[in-house]
Amino acid sequence: MSKITTGLLSSLSADWGTPQVLFNELNVEFDFTLDVCASDWNHKCDRFFTEEVDGLSQVWDGVCWMNPPYGREIKFWMAKAVESWKAGATVVCLVPARTDTAWWHDYAMQGDIRFLRRRLKFEAVDGLRREAPFPSAVIVFN
Repeated sequence: MSKITTGLLSSLSADWGTPQVLFNELNVEFDFTLDVCASDWNHKCDRFFTEEVDGLSQVWDGVCWMNPPYGREIKFWMAKAVESWKAGATVVCLVPARTDTAWWHDYAMQGDIRFLRRRLKFEAVDGLRREAPFPSAVIVFN
């Protein structure tokens, strides 16, 4: 396996492509207009922000989908989600269920928390799906 695929689901990588089935289910409910944290290969909406555009420095409006980087920077993405929600956007976040972290208590607990029953199989840049070594949750700021 290449370095990019072996690192995808490790702590060396923060890039976890949203499972299409999960996104489709949530999109029926929310009708997303903006993917705030995407790449050219994994975006879920026609309108999306890539790392080069820096979604954290953009205005989030409408109905936003967010599958943020799962590293230490997740707290900045969750803070932006709360800020955008308070400014009028709906933000739906797919995050690791890290209930023992400061970002979870500071931000996630302000939203509607939906714990997912099974471990997700995330999409990888090589087109394969890999099971997450952690539980996930969907946080809705609406």
